[in-house]
Amino acid sequence: MLLSCGDALIDFLSVKSFDGRDALLPVVGGSCLNVAIGLARLGAPAGFVGGMSTDLFGHMIAEHAEASGVDLRYCQRSARPTTLAFVRTVEGEARYAFYDEGSAARHWSYRPGSLPFADIDAIHIGSTTLVDAAASAETLRLVEDAGGSTTLSFDPNCRPNLVGDKAGYARRMEEFAARADILRLSEDDFGFLYGDSDHAAKAAALLGAGIRLFVLSRGALGAQAWHARAGVVEVTAPQAAIVDTVGAGDSFQAGLLFALRRIGRISRSALARLAADELGRAMRFAAACAAITCGRPGADPPRLAEIGAATIAALSAAPSAAD
Repeated sequence: MLLSCGDALIDFLSVKSFDGRDALLPVVGGSCLNVAIGLARLGAPAGFVGGMSTDLFGHMIAEHAEASGVDLRYCQRSARPTTLAFVRTVEGEARYAFYDEGSAARHWSYRPGSLPFADIDAIHIGSTTLVDAAASAETLRLVEDAGGSTTLSFDPNCRPNLVGDKAGYARRMEEFAARADILRLSEDDFGFLYGDSDHAAKAAALLGAGIRLFVLSRGALGAQAWHARAGVVEVTAPQAAIVDTVGAGDSFQAGLLFALRRIGRISRSALARLAADELGRAMRFAAACAAITCGRPGADPPRLAEIGAATIAALSAAPSAAD
């Protein structure tokens, strides 16, 4: 199983009503839930870990996740409210306003021993639940309980408008990065955390500190990855009509984890032996997933049948001779 731990919320998207007035459409979202949904829709056994409300919106989230095949057995339900995010697209990029005080997601707590790490290929963490110090500490307890027994994927998915203490937030992100096997950042995330640092120099430092794979997603410019054995691999973004970019990074993340599992490189030891051609195939698959999501409103990850046959077939190619 692949698990994703973090936020589950409702995005309110700007739309036009039938009579031309501005309106808001509630859509299930949350970066980490999106990753779980993306994995499940592609056909991987996927589950979600985190706090989910039993209110009206919480039921919407649970029904949406289960309809995509996401296992919610490790989800913690409570009567606390659902996190709400209001989304506005500005110059092609999504901008968010969050209402998260006292939410079920923020008040999730980890119970040591509650996850069967021996049966989990990878755990993905990140996003808004790590902004709050207390909620972040619960996720860190999960990571420490795992003790390196499974691959850890990390995407901070920074939300600067939620961060009050940037120095404290940056320290927490460094803590998670130091424990991660796979780290993905958008260019905006990179700039928020590392300023104008050189990408390649920072990648070298991260690999030297123990990260096995560092990926920088660059929107319409594609993505670039650094790996100690595979080197530097860059892929272009497929041509796509952009409706909005909500959930595109999450679809990329889900696609990448799915592809690595499909080619037998998801475990920590196998990931270390990743070859350049394998990494390229995995990243092209991830980019294809993101492009499809950009072509429709809201976080709506693709199903495997929607991916191009050649891109899927590439994941079934003969394994690299790197071993």
